[in-house]
Amino acid sequence: MQKRVVSTARAPAAIGPYSQAIAIGDLLFLSGQIPLVPETGELVRSSIEDETRRVLDNVRAVVEAAGSSLDRIVKTTIYLTDLGDFAKVNGVYAEYFSDAPPARATVQVAALPKGARVEIEAIASLARSPGAHE
Repeated sequence: MQKRVVSTARAPAAIGPYSQAIAIGDLLFLSGQIPLVPETGELVRSSIEDETRRVLDNVRAVVEAAGSSLDRIVKTTIYLTDLGDFAKVNGVYAEYFSDAPPARATVQVAALPKGARVEIEAIASLARSPGAHE
């Protein structure tokens, strides 16, 4: 099995030696996304809710570039610099994953790249569900 690099201009370019995502077999492994605006590379610095929406919009852009979708994400990891933001992040997260949300872990970390307060990484399926239609 060969790995395939997934990249899209609809999500922020990598800020280091990594890919936005790697597809291998029927799986897609997304690198962590922080609240960077793809067009400017600037960090969203407003409410934690706005920052989380930007992160999840970036995640959506990458999974869609790979031919998948948010509903095929099977696992996420959320990194927060303050677990006090957990409830607010959960509220936004529920807007994006309302039906059969993915498995998830949430951890507090000392710091994130560029001073972000939230980062989310994900694993998605590239396989179509039986009976699924385009």
